[in-house]
Amino acid sequence: MRRNREWFIERLASVTSFKGLNAAIFEIRDQFEVDHLVYHSVNSTGEQYAALTYDQGWVDQYIAQDYARLDPVVLGCYRRFHPVDWKKLDWTPKAARQFLGEAGENGLGNQGYSIPIRGPSGQFALFSINHRANDKDWQTYRDEHLADLILLAHFINQKALEIERGTDRVEVQKLSPREIDALTLLATGLNRAQAADTLAISEHTLRVYIESARFKLGATNTTHAVARALAYGLLVV
Repeated sequence: MRRNREWFIERLASVTSFKGLNAAIFEIRDQFEVDHLVYHSVNSTGEQYAALTYDQGWVDQYIAQDYARLDPVVLGCYRRFHPVDWKKLDWTPKAARQFLGEAGENGLGNQGYSIPIRGPSGQFALFSINHRANDKDWQTYRDEHLADLILLAHFINQKALEIERGTDRVEVQKLSPREIDALTLLATGLNRAQAADTLAISEHTLRVYIESARFKLGATNTTHAVARALAYGLLVV
């Protein structure tokens, strides 16, 4: 998957327009071997943008019926900061079950996973993958690709901000050499124990560096911090 990570970072770096971003979404979907990818953003003024691989007929129906007001994925993720498996959301209301049935008729797979993103000035975005698979295979896929999917979500969001605002850069505090070392090792795929051993420090000390870097970068979690540090050119991997 490391090859995929390098590929999608380079692919998104070449995008210069929303049309180009939407085209890239289809290529990235094929690279990750899932049925659908969806990126949807709402900025502080209520303006919306979406890049997705769903059939246009279903997109038009979703908008016409204002399904966002009852879609458990939208409602559930808006209240969360961490990735969410769709099966853990509340699908018990009759309207939600009816919506799910219509979505299935329009090509929606039985498995889904969404990553909420909160950007500058009140921006909220949602990145989702959707696929047809049994529970065991889906769990295996998520376990293998979660870190890359979180990185992908934040890179897509940063590219969308860059297109919308002319830049995705925000002022950030400088990271210390040890904070950079810690995030760099995590970016290369090491776990915390391996990173701490490489730096010859305790896991507790490593955690201090990571949390300090996360705070400076305004990241919601460690993977988000790595994504932002990579996007800002603070890491070389």
